Amino acid sequence: MIAVSQEHLQYLKRIARRRHAVSITRLLVLVVFFALWELGAALGWFDAFILSSPSRVLAAIGRLYTDGSLWIHVFTTLYETVMGFLLGTGLGVALAVLLWWLPFVNEVMDPYLVILNALPKIALGPVLIVWLGAGMSSIIVMAVLVSLVVTTVTVLGGFTAAEEEKRLLMRTLGASKAQTFIKVVLPAGVPHMMSALKISVGMSWVGVIVGEYLVSRAGLGYLIVYGGQVFKLDLVMAAVVILSVLAALMYGAVALLERKISP
Repeated sequence: MIAVSQEHLQYLKRIARRRHAVSITRLLVLVVFFALWELGAALGWFDAFILSSPSRVLAAIGRLYTDGSLWIHVFTTLYETVMGFLLGTGLGVALAVLLWWLPFVNEVMDPYLVILNALPKIALGPVLIVWLGAGMSSIIVMAVLVSLVVTTVTVLGGFTAAEEEKRLLMRTLGASKAQTFIKVVLPAGVPHMMSALKISVGMSWVGVIVGEYLVSRAGLGYLIVYGGQVFKLDLVMAAVVILSVLAALMYGAVALLERKISP
């Protein structure tokens, strides 16, 4: 059994205290934000009709739950986002592997990836609707397009960041390209892959909401558009709050996966 010094134990305790302090501070910031929001609406610091308030948001969510439409909208958007995230991330990683494997193709495609990354994907919305129809498939493809290029560029950057000395050593020892990728390049790219997953979470939500803005009969994006059209701004804020909670949970799941994989 390895003996642990008192200094090391104190160091670990300081780290634990810091983590607890960060968690408590985060919670306090959230509580203060909602308290000031509610107080500002009650005291007339701002127009509650425009910015709503936590109590009005909860009332709007309660009405959605009562009429049975809450879970329909939540699960519609969540399903579209998860599908877009999985497809966009999977295709992005596969494309990054292909480009690393074929350096000539990587050099040819590099400027096109930059252009595709800068292209506003919402511009393709009407085209997707014509191609795929006004349905869920168009929304999922929009989410895939938004996250695909970002994932590819981020993961490919991680692959190319692997130390040249290690790759040269593998070649000197007679390793194949597949062995070099599995033993050196892939482990070096894991942190970048985790970063790509975190970015892809947010991009997938953006793609889905944009898609639901353009064509949707259900979902949180539909609620935002509908609430804005009929001036039910409590409904808009309720949808935004639900979106924030779902996005935070999905990001937390990716962060948990990172903690499991990183060691």
